[in-house]
Amino acid sequence: MSDSLTLATERDGFALLTLDRPDKRNALSLALRHEVVARLDEFEKNDAVRCVVLAAAGPSFCAGFDKGELLGGNMEEVFAEANEYHRRVFTFAKPIVAAVQGQALGGGCDLAAMCDFRIAATNAVFGQPQVHFGAAASYDLMRSVLGSGHAREMCLTGRNYDAQEALAIGLVNRVVEPGDLIGEATTLAAAIASVPAGVAEASKRGFLEHQPTIF
Repeated sequence: MSDSLTLATERDGFALLTLDRPDKRNALSLALRHEVVARLDEFEKNDAVRCVVLAAAGPSFCAGFDKGELLGGNMEEVFAEANEYHRRVFTFAKPIVAAVQGQALGGGCDLAAMCDFRIAATNAVFGQPQVHFGAAASYDLMRSVLGSGHAREMCLTGRNYDAQEALAIGLVNRVVEPGDLIGEATTLAAAIASVPAGVAEASKRGFLEHQPTIF
């Protein structure tokens, strides 16, 4: 049995990366964060991969950072590592499409927001509930996606947003039935992968160059 916390497959021009910790609602343990970054590093060096679909096994996309590890670790070290993980995902050189079902909360909401596109199932739920436990929300990141007004509301109230409200405020690109989620995300990835070599990567570099520093 594999000890891997992700599943990765390559298709025609894109890769499907799946968080595979469903019994923990794909909570972002240190090991899972490192593995996500390592997989993205591999895809970045692979010219055959032009785009990545980020999906998740089980009913939840990602319930956030692993609380047990957060409570048991040196917080200064945890935050330094977490900031590097966020930076590496956010600045990944190729487009990422998030396929989101169920909970995408806290660090899971951040992970979806760091992707270039978000396709949500009708049962998806987004939010920054960590503010209720004394942890700051990722305002700069959410503002880069939502604009100031919606980002402030999300980050100050800590309330949840269902898929339709997430669509209305611009957090997701489209909402589909759960059974259509992966198909819709991979269709988008294939369309991105079909453009001439280097175009998507150059476009993303341009997006990041004009993006205020977040991580």
